[in-house]
Amino acid sequence: MPTSRTGRPPAPRAPRRPAAPRLARENRVLAFYSSARRGWDRPLTAYYLIFGGSLLITVLGLVMVYSASQITALQMSLPGSYFFRKQMLAAVIGAGLLLAASRMPVKLHRALAYPILAGAVFLMALVQIPGIGVSVNGNQNWISLGGSFQIQPSEFGKLALVLWGADLLARKQDKKLLTQWKHMLVPLVPAAFMLLGLIMIGGDMGTAIILTAILFGLLWLAGAPTRLFAGVLSVAAVLGLILIKTSANRMARLQCLGATEPQSGPVDCWQAVHGIYALASGGIFGSGLGASVEKWGQLPEAHTDFIFAVTGEELGLAGTLSVLALFAALGYAGIRVAGRTEDPFVRYAAGGVTTWITAQAVINIGAVLGLLPIAGVPLPLFSYGGSALLPTMFAIGLLIAFARDEPAARAALAMRQPRFGRKRGAGGTGSGRSPRRWNTMRRRASAARSSGER
Repeated sequence: MPTSRTGRPPAPRAPRRPAAPRLARENRVLAFYSSARRGWDRPLTAYYLIFGGSLLITVLGLVMVYSASQITALQMSLPGSYFFRKQMLAAVIGAGLLLAASRMPVKLHRALAYPILAGAVFLMALVQIPGIGVSVNGNQNWISLGGSFQIQPSEFGKLALVLWGADLLARKQDKKLLTQWKHMLVPLVPAAFMLLGLIMIGGDMGTAIILTAILFGLLWLAGAPTRLFAGVLSVAAVLGLILIKTSANRMARLQCLGATEPQSGPVDCWQAVHGIYALASGGIFGSGLGASVEKWGQLPEAHTDFIFAVTGEELGLAGTLSVLALFAALGYAGIRVAGRTEDPFVRYAAGGVTTWITAQAVINIGAVLGLLPIAGVPLPLFSYGGSALLPTMFAIGLLIAFARDEPAARAALAMRQPRFGRKRGAGGTGSGRSPRRWNTMRRRASAARSSGER
């Protein structure tokens, strides 16, 4: 045995620990990725994302409406829960509409397209009649229903354009007419411009932008050629520029982009700047639910158009990113439903609803972040406003119905068994049918063993 310089035998070295093989780590990562991919591609993923995402957005929106509207209600000499109770009532009615829409067959959705369009046009025209239409913040787009209840018909115009446009394009596709540009544009574009005209008479350019986005989404899904799409976009851009140039209020909103002081020269950017202040003071995890400072009269429309700013102040970056993730999941699920169906009506309707909700969320959040001009549109399913919540929840019901109607989803739902047993026969035990047999683990194990086993 070799010795050291001192004559002593060398101390035995501790065996080296084998390094974790890199290949094993890579295999674990690949296995996790494959497992996540398989779960993401399951037939009912879109159904769960739409239902769960919309439910979480609505519930979180109710919480934030209650928190953001208390001070405004007290300043108006109303109970602190006034706006929350109205929003809760609208959410309950909207939940009924969502369930009804999710259970309707596609044929009934198509049959409702023309009645909804006719009703929306009638109500939007009724708004402009003196004594019936009500002006709110300079825009005459409301109808009083008595008491404190009002309705904004232009919100139902979005749903009408989606359903009617999808039915129109689907019928033309069945007849192979969409290869001609005149059949692609007429009467879809004139009808959309009619709705836009009725909205712009009242001065609501934010809703007009959403309707324009829905129109472009339908044309894109219908396969409009680039030159035709660019032509319609150019006309809309020119009209929008004229409408902005002819309105001092809209020009002021455009000049507030990137403002850091409430009074930026001759333009008052109070709302835009205080929205940034609210987000900046929230930090990572926020100041706590109900602890917002900006909602104490500093931030206008804290419970409607700028509720995302109050969310950032009270729930911080974590809360705002959670809201963004929910909207991203909802948008992905809508695109997946539109891309996997063979029914043209389902494709156009799902794409139109997804465009509507995604575009409105982007415009609202972009305005709060100071990246886009303030358009005065609510955050879908989140902001206060029953007129916006009801048609949006009906549209979510459409997406749920379409997600359930996919062939793979139908097969997955049909394979499901009741958790606690089968349904009792119509005649019960007295009609000759066997009584209910509970589908439990013990029952299955007993049936699998022979009579002599223990």
